[in-house]
Amino acid sequence: MPMREAILDPAPATGEGGYLPFGNGRSYGDSCHNDAGVLVDARIGFLPQIHAFDVETGLLTADAGVLFSEITRHVAPHGWFLPVTPGTQFVTLGGAIANDIHGKNHHRRGTFGRWVEAIELERSDLGRLTLTPEENAELFAATISGMGLTGLIRRATVRLMRVPSLSIVETTTRFDRLADYFDLAAEADAAHEYAVAWIDSLAGGSSLGRGHLICGDHAAKGDHTGEASPRLAGVPFTPPVSPLAGPLLKAFNEAYYRKARPGTRQRTVPFSGFFYPLDRIGDWNRLYGPRGLFQHQSVVPLADGEAVVRALIECARSHGHGSFLTVLKRFGDLKSPGLTSFPRPGYTLTLDFPHRGARTLALLAELDRITVEAGGAVNPYKDARMSPATFAAGFPHHAALEALRDPAAMSDFWRRTGMRLGAAPAANPADADNSSDPADASFTIAGTILGARA
Repeated sequence: MPMREAILDPAPATGEGGYLPFGNGRSYGDSCHNDAGVLVDARIGFLPQIHAFDVETGLLTADAGVLFSEITRHVAPHGWFLPVTPGTQFVTLGGAIANDIHGKNHHRRGTFGRWVEAIELERSDLGRLTLTPEENAELFAATISGMGLTGLIRRATVRLMRVPSLSIVETTTRFDRLADYFDLAAEADAAHEYAVAWIDSLAGGSSLGRGHLICGDHAAKGDHTGEASPRLAGVPFTPPVSPLAGPLLKAFNEAYYRKARPGTRQRTVPFSGFFYPLDRIGDWNRLYGPRGLFQHQSVVPLADGEAVVRALIECARSHGHGSFLTVLKRFGDLKSPGLTSFPRPGYTLTLDFPHRGARTLALLAELDRITVEAGGAVNPYKDARMSPATFAAGFPHHAALEALRDPAAMSDFWRRTGMRLGAAPAANPADADNSSDPADASFTIAGTILGARA
């Protein structure tokens, strides 16, 4: 477990020890771990709150530790919603910025970072800073997608999206092979606010890549409470062997595929079921067994996208691994302001596997190789083992992030990747305008850690 003790001085620039801002721990990898140092928990000791919300403009200012679920309940009665949301509502505002999250509507809205107006950041060397696209612009870009490495996000101002209701008109089209998805994807993006596909990763032969294309749009009339649907069930214990493999997984995929009738159907569903289905199953991750899961999310260029996605699915099959929740989406060309943002134009495939030791690690390395050779990238905030070379291939601005990193900030992910790759000498965070005395900054960080511990 990471220590929760005060740091009275910044950690050395080599990155040993140090602190890491921590949101709500929903990242699947080690980007939110700092096992050799200290976690600054934005949900403990701070009483995070929403400070301002303009019901006319949709501008909201809140502490970094506020959850998306709390924002939704606050703004929904006034006809607003989050412009970008991931697959769980239990992420913090600060975490959404630090990971520059994406959702089912990247083709329409881009990443969450595009909706950030201002960030209040605290660093161990520069004190508290205000970051905007015009003020401290380099740090603004590095903090969006910086995985907490540029300092502690205290609060942020973001723009929300006006919607007629939170209820979703869901349109589902069943397709029988992977090529059919690629025939439908561009048209779906043009016609709908949200679009995502579920893929049966175990189907082979002419049925390889069969699945459902699930599109959504906000209903003209519906929910304005922002209250999520109640939990359906929970997983009370961790089974000794994951049921999400072998015959049981094959039977589930077959049943789920046939749940959607041939052709297209439409229905109106609650927003929480559309966006956050796993939130309704408590401790769902236990189903992956005592060793947990690995998730592999890649993005590959639009050119040759079908061939590369096919190769990734076939790779998993050839290694004897089936993915429980296989998701395929099309990223649009809306550029993120983030320095090291994951989304870019292309197709993104998400696969998850129970951890079965060396066999699983070998599969993940091969998936990395296919992705990199295609000119793609592997998602860092869903990773726990990619090599420095894989990270560098997908994120050419990694050295600039290292140069802008708070010298006291560190994560297990960055020790494993960025610290082995070096910094860009041109970038210099000391050039930023600081709004407090740097001599007092390390004490302020230490006080924050002690406050989180209380």
